[in-house]
Amino acid sequence: MRILPCLLLLVLLVLGAAPAAAQDMREAVKKAEADRQAALQEAALADERIAADRDSLLAVVTGLERRQAALEAELAALDREQRDLEALREELLVRWSRRELGFREISGNVRLAARDLESLLKASPLSADAPGRIDRVGRLLDTGYFPDMDDIAGMADIAFTEIRRGGQVAVGEGAFVGRDGRETTGQVLQIGKFTTAYRTGGETGFLVWSPEGRRLHALPELPPGGVRKAIDRYLDGAAADAPVDISGGTALRQATHRLGLGEQLRQGGPIVWPILLIALVALGIVVVKAVVLQRVHGNTDRMMGEVNELAARGDWQACEELVGRQATRRNPVVAVLRAGLEARGDDRETIESALQEAILRELPGITKGIALLAVLGAVAPLLGLLGTVTGMIETFRVITLFGTGDPRLMSGGISEALVTTELGLAVAIPIMLLHSWLARRAEHIIGDMEEKAVRLTNIIQRQRAGA
Repeated sequence: MRILPCLLLLVLLVLGAAPAAAQDMREAVKKAEADRQAALQEAALADERIAADRDSLLAVVTGLERRQAALEAELAALDREQRDLEALREELLVRWSRRELGFREISGNVRLAARDLESLLKASPLSADAPGRIDRVGRLLDTGYFPDMDDIAGMADIAFTEIRRGGQVAVGEGAFVGRDGRETTGQVLQIGKFTTAYRTGGETGFLVWSPEGRRLHALPELPPGGVRKAIDRYLDGAAADAPVDISGGTALRQATHRLGLGEQLRQGGPIVWPILLIALVALGIVVVKAVVLQRVHGNTDRMMGEVNELAARGDWQACEELVGRQATRRNPVVAVLRAGLEARGDDRETIESALQEAILRELPGITKGIALLAVLGAVAPLLGLLGTVTGMIETFRVITLFGTGDPRLMSGGISEALVTTELGLAVAIPIMLLHSWLARRAEHIIGDMEEKAVRLTNIIQRQRAGA
């Protein structure tokens, strides 16, 4: 700023030689001086502003330095607090690790007790009146849920209530699923946890608890009349005792789900029908042969006894008349006697041959059907074995298609295999026993006929020797 006045003076000196411009130079000098003074004032104001700004900045810096010192002190305090908290955390972790095993043991015992109690409640018919208690106990089994004292106390209260009600008898109105599968309301008798009975209108029966549906269901079959009458008398207050199923419903389920003969035969498949046909044919043969052999045996003893008695007296005409009266009947004894009487004039050897020939001629009629009975007795178990093979083939086919996850899918083939085997043996064993009995009886009749024939021969020879 000071260089400018100097330049102006130099210019004035250079131009001072010109008188005409002297006045202008003075004017210029004054103006330059005024500009210089203005510039100096402006510079002074700028210096003042700079000084003021410096002071304010120095104050700000001082405040920031004090703030920094305070923050550093606070940071140091926080560091100390962090170290203290980390030390406390380590100490708490050590203490928690010592107590965690105990907490887990307590939680595990509570969960175990809750699981057992839930299973007990699901199987208890008393849950029909309070179904919500199963859900209350089931909440304790949720993953990540830690039971508190209220949960433990509630679980204990449910358990004691179950124990107390298990020893009580209650009668009241209740809902259940009837035998027709519909919702029904009636008078329900609850005898502890063992037996549940109902009476609705004119029907009295037993109820069983279904854990899956959490409902009481009426058994599909009504109990015997005496049992129903005992339940009615107890509900009416006329008796002090009532029938109880101590198995808790298991015996009642087995009694109502017992398969009848017809249903068992249907489970055996198509092989059952040939086996039943064999049984019917064998039964017919046995009945017919038993009647025939009984008649033949009776005629053998009676007629041969009478003929031998008349022959011993020598009354051959009476013998022929007796045999002639029975000639119209198809009787093997009559044929044998006729052959013997016709050959009585011949020698002994001829008589014996005639009698033996007659016996051999009648032998097929006596043993007819007995051999067929043996064949049927042998075929029946073979058919049962065939049913076993077809049933196992069906079972393996189901296993190939659906696997072994559901045993009920395989029950059809297994039932067919077992039922046919059982039925085949059940038919074959009596057939073989009856075949043996009929065969022995036929042999006995034939032996008796041979004995009587030999006796008749001896009588004829004695009569001829006496004559």
